[in-house]
Amino acid sequence: MIIFPKIGIHFQECKITMLSKTVYREDCFYAEGSGGTPMTPVINNHGFCAAPTLAVRPMLGPHMHSQVELNLLLKGSMEVWFDNQRFVINAGELVLFWGMLPHQVTGCTEGSQFVVVHAPMALFLNFSRSCALREALFAGKLIRVDKLLAYEQEQLLQWRADILTLDRAREKILEEEVSARVRRVVSDGWTLLTTPAMRNDPQKLAGHERLQAVERMTRFIYENGHTEITAVQVAKSVGYHPNYAMAVFKRSVGISIKKAILRHRLDTAQALLLSTDRAISDVAFNSGFGSLSSFYAAFTKRFNASPVAFRLQVRTAVPACDQMVVPA
Repeated sequence: MIIFPKIGIHFQECKITMLSKTVYREDCFYAEGSGGTPMTPVINNHGFCAAPTLAVRPMLGPHMHSQVELNLLLKGSMEVWFDNQRFVINAGELVLFWGMLPHQVTGCTEGSQFVVVHAPMALFLNFSRSCALREALFAGKLIRVDKLLAYEQEQLLQWRADILTLDRAREKILEEEVSARVRRVVSDGWTLLTTPAMRNDPQKLAGHERLQAVERMTRFIYENGHTEITAVQVAKSVGYHPNYAMAVFKRSVGISIKKAILRHRLDTAQALLLSTDRAISDVAFNSGFGSLSSFYAAFTKRFNASPVAFRLQVRTAVPACDQMVVPA
């Protein structure tokens, strides 16, 4: 039996303060969270993170984060909504994806458990621009690992334990071990669960400083995309000349800074449409659009439906009952 929460319920707010910065714990997005006011579905933390519980629970709505997320299902099965598609992940499967796209656990079998680890995007930017796995991740695709290691479960549980202890001394070890695991995935094979729109850009990004700059520019977009930022402001956030910043960013991520800002705003709007009952105008302006007309035009072009139609289509696609059986 897979349990589906109703889409459109407000997020529950649950803040913790760390190093003078407010972040949102992973479990704040689950149905059993404490009461609160609606919040923007963004986890404002860019380093290593891990879910504080192994239990799989339906989330109140989609959320986003800048890291690459790894999910290893230990027991049962779960349904995941990702990039406007639904996927069933079963026990013994390891999947990974870039968290900048809205995603949500929409259902699970009773007693399901998984390990959730968020790894900084910088680790993946360090891979060669010609690496197909890296390219697919930043193109916004869901990836399943073909071959699990004999110690896969123990390894991810150890990563989770290291992250939750907040031991800074272990961070370098985590970086090395996660990077090594991803290199093995590249070697052993992986499967796309979504069809990629691969980009042909033969240029490669080199230099640790520039890789760090790309990550910082992505963070700036991620944290300020709901405001009236421009590509020039994004470049200034890392001290680069606009033309140089635009070239470096596009060679690394595959899209322009302007398109990255637009994509983030549309992803935010998509998540707000599904997770809240806010008016369309409120969704538009809280996502960073300066006018309703520009929001409608951009949203319709991206999702092939107006914001109103999109919200209605997705919500009516969710079962009216609280429980349903998912075919094996």
